[in-house]
Amino acid sequence: MDAVASRVAHHGSAVVCAAFAVAVAAGLAASAAHAEVSAVDDAGARVTLAAPATRIVTLAPHATELVFAAGAGAHVVGVVAGSDYPPAARALPQVGDANTVDLERIVAARPDLVVTWPYTTSAQLAALRAHGIAVFTSSPATIAGIADDIERIGVLAGTSAAAAQSASAFRARIAAIAAAAPQRAQPLAVFYEIWDPPIFTIGGHHLITEAITLCGGRNVFAGLEIAAPVVTAEAVIAAKPDVIVAGADDARPPSWLARWNAWPSVPAVAHGRLVTVDANLLHRPGPRFADGVQQLCTVLR
Repeated sequence: MDAVASRVAHHGSAVVCAAFAVAVAAGLAASAAHAEVSAVDDAGARVTLAAPATRIVTLAPHATELVFAAGAGAHVVGVVAGSDYPPAARALPQVGDANTVDLERIVAARPDLVVTWPYTTSAQLAALRAHGIAVFTSSPATIAGIADDIERIGVLAGTSAAAAQSASAFRARIAAIAAAAPQRAQPLAVFYEIWDPPIFTIGGHHLITEAITLCGGRNVFAGLEIAAPVVTAEAVIAAKPDVIVAGADDARPPSWLARWNAWPSVPAVAHGRLVTVDANLLHRPGPRFADGVQQLCTVLR
């Protein structure tokens, strides 16, 4: 074989090899797109799909944020009222609100996955599953659990790479905030107020309690088991908080926060430490919770 023929043969072989590699890659991609995926949700249920979800409905604002953070925002075909972040979520069709969901609208959206929260009733869950719709319940019990949920949703949506990147960034952000938090010999006594009246606060197992601890504080009602218990003004006064933190939309001081000025003997009042943080960040166990923790640590300094 002369030199020219040899080069032609070599070139042809290279083309064939390249074409084969492309075909193999395409085959693997197609196989992955149709491969079974599975993840365990926060209710302990294993959620299995015959193929990654391409149509997702979310039934809580934080669930919407988690799905977008997992890189599956383009797969969302329905949300509930209040799903206002990221901005793209505001334009999506609504299938209900925090109190009720419209089963007919959900079914009409033809989702292969619904991401919800613990307050969806058992009857609603049963109805969804009766229509062959898989349900993933998101209710992180820890701050670390938020990143875990992002990754699990990424598995179910076939967006694991993007989800892993978001989860890693979230973990790194929390670690950096914790490293920068002041190390106090005596933690600040913190009363976190959600609403008034009645006076709603947070119990010991709430994510915000973990955030308070991370920021060098101590939830004065950490001994309560209920996630969002009602307490009396007398109980708050007796707890002698060093700081009173109100959670409100966009961190705008609510009118009820100033009512504590009627008790100047409370250390937080005596030292002018009535502060506000953004409820949209700290009251949603989603990717922006890290921003809320940063804000909380800042007001507790």
